[in-house]
Amino acid sequence: MKREMDGLVTQMHGAGIPYAEAVRQFKKRYILEVLAHHKGNQCKAAEELGMHRNTLSRTLAELDMNTAMIRNGMRRPVASERPDRLRIQNVANAR
Repeated sequence: MKREMDGLVTQMHGAGIPYAEAVRQFKKRYILEVLAHHKGNQCKAAEELGMHRNTLSRTLAELDMNTAMIRNGMRRPVASERPDRLRIQNVANAR
Protein backbone atom coordinates (compact mmCIF):
# COMPACT_ATOMS: atom_id res chain seq x y z
CA MET A 1 0.00 0.00 0.00
CA LYS A 2 2.88 2.36 0.80
CA ARG A 3 4.21 1.95 -2.75
CA GLU A 4 0.79 2.76 -4.22
CA MET A 5 0.46 5.84 -2.02
CA ASP A 6 3.97 6.98 -2.96
CA GLY A 7 3.13 6.58 -6.65
CA LEU A 8 -0.10 8.53 -6.27
CA VAL A 9 1.65 11.35 -4.41
CA THR A 10 4.35 11.49 -7.10
CA GLN A 11 1.69 11.66 -9.85
CA MET A 12 -0.27 14.39 -8.06
CA HIS A 13 2.86 16.44 -7.41
CA GLY A 14 3.99 15.99 -11.02
CA ALA A 15 0.58 17.14 -12.24
CA GLY A 16 0.89 20.31 -10.18
CA ILE A 17 -2.03 19.52 -7.88
CA PRO A 18 -1.82 21.84 -4.85
CA TYR A 19 -1.55 20.29 -1.39
CA ALA A 20 -4.96 21.56 -0.28
CA GLU A 21 -6.67 19.96 -3.31
CA ALA A 22 -4.80 16.67 -2.77
CA VAL A 23 -5.97 16.55 0.85
CA ARG A 24 -9.51 17.46 -0.21
CA GLN A 25 -9.64 14.63 -2.77
CA PHE A 26 -8.23 12.13 -0.27
CA LYS A 27 -10.82 13.13 2.34
CA LYS A 28 -13.67 12.80 -0.16
CA ARG A 29 -12.58 9.38 -1.32
CA TYR A 30 -11.87 8.07 2.18
CA ILE A 31 -15.16 9.30 3.61
CA LEU A 32 -17.07 7.92 0.62
CA GLU A 33 -15.44 4.50 1.17
CA VAL A 34 -16.41 4.46 4.86
CA LEU A 35 -19.95 5.61 4.07
CA ALA A 36 -20.28 2.89 1.43
CA HIS A 37 -19.09 0.30 3.94
CA HIS A 38 -21.87 1.41 6.31
CA LYS A 39 -24.46 1.71 3.51
CA GLY A 40 -24.70 5.49 3.90
CA ASN A 41 -25.27 5.40 7.68
CA GLN A 42 -23.60 8.61 8.83
CA CYS A 43 -23.71 7.72 12.53
CA LYS A 44 -21.79 4.48 12.01
CA ALA A 45 -19.41 6.10 9.51
CA ALA A 46 -18.67 8.98 11.90
CA GLU A 47 -17.94 6.53 14.69
CA GLU A 48 -15.49 4.61 12.51
CA LEU A 49 -13.88 7.87 11.39
CA GLY A 50 -13.49 8.96 15.01
CA MET A 51 -15.62 12.05 14.71
CA HIS A 52 -19.03 13.25 15.84
CA ARG A 53 -21.87 12.82 13.35
CA ASN A 54 -22.34 16.59 13.18
CA THR A 55 -18.66 16.99 12.29
CA LEU A 56 -19.06 14.42 9.51
CA SER A 57 -22.15 16.21 8.24
CA ARG A 58 -20.30 19.54 8.25
CA THR A 59 -17.29 17.95 6.51
CA LEU A 60 -19.54 16.49 3.81
CA ALA A 61 -20.99 19.97 3.21
CA GLU A 62 -17.51 21.54 3.09
CA LEU A 63 -16.42 18.95 0.53
CA ASP A 64 -19.58 19.56 -1.54
CA MET A 65 -20.65 15.95 -1.13
CA ASN A 66 -24.39 15.57 -1.64
CA THR A 67 -25.52 13.27 1.15
CA ALA A 68 -28.84 12.53 -0.55
CA MET A 69 -27.03 11.27 -3.65
CA ILE A 70 -24.72 9.17 -1.46
CA ARG A 71 -27.68 7.58 0.32
CA ASN A 72 -29.66 7.04 -2.88
CA GLY A 73 -26.68 5.48 -4.61
CA MET A 74 -26.47 2.89 -1.84
CA ARG A 75 -30.11 1.84 -1.80
CA ARG A 76 -31.34 -1.34 -3.38
CA PRO A 77 -32.68 -0.81 -6.90
CA VAL A 78 -36.44 -0.79 -7.30
CA ALA A 79 -37.95 -4.23 -7.89
CA SER A 80 -38.33 -3.65 -11.63
CA GLU A 81 -34.56 -3.11 -11.94
CA ARG A 82 -33.53 -6.13 -9.84
CA PRO A 83 -32.64 -9.46 -11.44
CA ASP A 84 -35.51 -11.91 -11.49
CA ARG A 85 -34.94 -14.10 -8.41
CA LEU A 86 -36.98 -16.97 -9.83
CA ARG A 87 -34.87 -17.01 -12.99
CA ILE A 88 -31.68 -16.99 -10.89
CA GLN A 89 -32.99 -19.86 -8.75
CA ASN A 90 -33.95 -21.85 -11.86
CA VAL A 91 -30.47 -21.43 -13.30
CA ALA A 92 -28.91 -22.49 -9.99
CA ASN A 93 -31.24 -25.52 -9.71
CA ALA A 94 -30.48 -26.59 -13.28
CA ARG A 95 -26.83 -27.09 -12.40
